[in-house]
Amino acid sequence: MSKIEIKNMEFYGFHGCFEEERKIGTHFLVDISFETDSTMAETTDNVEDTVDYSKVYLLIKEEMQKSSHLLEHIARRIINRVKREFSQISNIVVNVKKLNPPVGGKMDYVSVELYG
Repeated sequence: MSKIEIKNMEFYGFHGCFEEERKIGTHFLVDISFETDSTMAETTDNVEDTVDYSKVYLLIKEEMQKSSHLLEHIARRIINRVKREFSQISNIVVNVKKLNPPVGGKMDYVSVELYG
């Protein structure tokens, strides 16, 4: 069993509860980690024998292009999509960060982390 992580994927998206957020957009960071059996790939050195993380990235990119009100909704969509496409994945953790959120104070980000 191995753990694969993709960290700090940056996207520009149109997510938020406020209409302005969904019109103007902002920057988001997404992290994903998951477990998979990599035993075969460890000996064959063939990407077909493991989870191709470039394909995982593209799925996440597609999900980030769909507007949502809540970070929770985005993270759950990502988990569901990745699990649907890669049945060999288990123990997924997704963290979605909204940079510079409009909450009336200065901060780097708000984030939601979901498990699936």
